[in-house]
Amino acid sequence: MAKLIYSGIMSLDGYTVDADGDFEWAAPDEEVFALVNELERGIGTYLYGRRLYEVMSVWQSIDTENLTAVERDFANIWRAATKIVYSTTLDVAPTPNTTLVDTFDASIVTALKASETRNITVGGPTLAAAAIRAGLVDEFQLFRHPVVVGGGTPYFPAGSHLDLELLDERRFASGVTYAHYRRVAA
Repeated sequence: MAKLIYSGIMSLDGYTVDADGDFEWAAPDEEVFALVNELERGIGTYLYGRRLYEVMSVWQSIDTENLTAVERDFANIWRAATKIVYSTTLDVAPTPNTTLVDTFDASIVTALKASETRNITVGGPTLAAAAIRAGLVDEFQLFRHPVVVGGGTPYFPAGSHLDLELLDERRFASGVTYAHYRRVAA
């Protein structure tokens, strides 16, 4: 059985993007990127909202010769994974191993968790909010950046109450902190 993991970036004040939709403040350095790769190696399927998928799909076509070794590693990891994209506006997915779905259905994600042997991540705060509200997210991997953006899209949905157990934490020279939590059953 696979775990559903919500892995993402956030500002110190809890936002994934600022009020203008920008997240350039969260570009990972080599040290952070190396941990991302370590975590992503165990993932078999990515669940994405449309906006995050469009950002991430660059990894399919990017010229890997111009990348660092860590970035090349990530590109290979990303290309190998299955992607399920939730969108009502996309007609076709331009990347291989990608399925488009128009609505989030908790029962389908539950069945996917039961049938997969490799873990699944949910990406994008709107899609993750639906999975959190449905009680499907087993673990959270937060990369907190040392910046306060003052508003935007929150990492956690409004009204969330989650009891969590800290599994791991790391500090990076850049000031980024990583925290890995497991959801504690109510």
